[in-house]
Amino acid sequence: MYPDLAGKVAIVTGSGRRAGLGEAIAKRLAAEGARLVIHDLGRVKDETAPAHGVGTEDEMDGIVADIRAAGGEASMFAADMRIEAEVEALIEHAVATHGRLDILVNNAGVGYMFGPIVEMTEARWNTVLDVNLRGSFFAIKFAARRMIAQEPHGDWGRGRIVSIASKAGKSASALTGAYSASKHGLIGLTRAAALELGPHKINVNAICPNHVTTQLGAWQNDFMSKARGQTLDEYMAAMRGRIPLGRPGLVEDTANACAFLCSGQANYITAEAMNVSGGEEYH
Repeated sequence: MYPDLAGKVAIVTGSGRRAGLGEAIAKRLAAEGARLVIHDLGRVKDETAPAHGVGTEDEMDGIVADIRAAGGEASMFAADMRIEAEVEALIEHAVATHGRLDILVNNAGVGYMFGPIVEMTEARWNTVLDVNLRGSFFAIKFAARRMIAQEPHGDWGRGRIVSIASKAGKSASALTGAYSASKHGLIGLTRAAALELGPHKINVNAICPNHVTTQLGAWQNDFMSKARGQTLDEYMAAMRGRIPLGRPGLVEDTANACAFLCSGQANYITAEAMNVSGGEEYH
């Protein structure tokens, strides 16, 4: 469908969890012939990186094996997005292993530290902002340096950077103060980076999905339904009721949008924050 993606080298951060959004994006790009670097934290650490929030090295290995079994090329690299040197090492791994870097997808994020602002601790706030926003800044910084230094692929240019923001980056909701702030910031960072990197033929965009029931999404559903005093069925029915197309998002919806933005069909699209929300978010 997008032949100009064949042979491109792509990093998808936060792509090491089974059935997650990152895995779907990585496999969608691999299906188009891109060479993938699968990234995640690689291990459970503490409350800031619980089992429902990170991809383990075993999961990462399995996703790499799936891509290779389908005829693709992939490697894996574990890194903490909060640590600048580790993010730089991730970028250098892509170049050392696959020869260059063409696509960065900032998908890694913390979406499991919800709660009232008056109860939010400094440590939890910092974790969300550090992964979702500061980590994306690190990745853009080092990826852009590599992209600027390499020869462009004709009209396609030197690179694509796509950050997975959220509907919460445009319309906030209660109990998501840190998350909404980080995603609003990520859209601002996307727009600034697009203006700076456009002259270098690097397109920078964001995608704003609404709710997607991945493993993390299931945790969010459970948390929010209890916080609102609803059963899970009541909470999900209310969600469907405010989405014009009548269902929550699927991982494939965002993966397809990402593949489009990385393709040559999006050569003239930059600085955008594309809604993929079934009409729930239209700003």
